[in-house]
Order: sequence, then C-alpha cells, then structure tokens
Amino acid sequence: MKRCLLICAILGAMASGSAMANADLAKSKNCMACHSVDNKVVGPAYKDVAKKYAGQKDAEDKLVQKVLKGGAGVWGPVPMPANAQVSEAEAHTLVKWILSLK
Repeated sequence: MKRCLLICAILGAMASGSAMANADLAKSKNCMACHSVDNKVVGPAYKDVAKKYAGQKDAEDKLVQKVLKGGAGVWGPVPMPANAQVSEAEAHTLVKWILSLK
C-alpha cells in the first residue's frame, strides 16, 4: 500500500511538473502578457479556449497556426499578433497544454 501511494505521488508530481513547465514556457514566450489561465486579460482565458475547442479534431493544428501566424475576430476585435519567439514544436506544446485545461 505504501509503495502504491509513493508511485501515485511521484506520478502526480510528474504530471503537475509537466503542466507547470508548460505554464513556464507560456511565461517565457510572453503569452501571459495577454492571456491567463483563468481570466480574460487582453486575450481570452486559456480555460475558455480549451472549452471552445473541446472535441474539435483539428483544434491543435488550428491553434498552432494562430500562435505562429496570429489571428483575429474569433474572440473580439483585438487581433492576436504572431509570436515569432515560438517555434512550431513549442507552439504544439503550448496548445496541447492549453487544450488540457478544464
């Protein structure tokens, strides 16, 4: 039983560490200047993005392109500029993290 609890604690720490690493990536790429996890700032809250795109099979690819190229009109009149600091691989990491938020 103790062994099971230890394994569960380690797996939980790894999972939260991964989520924290992705939040840190978002901060380091200046995403958090316009977004937050829970509340609208300039752009939508990441949890709202996750809800809006839940169940859409092409959501990851669509959102990766918005990160890389920018977008407008989906969340209101303020456009999202392209983020030249983010590689395509990083964009996939960020978008997977955002879509995992509930």
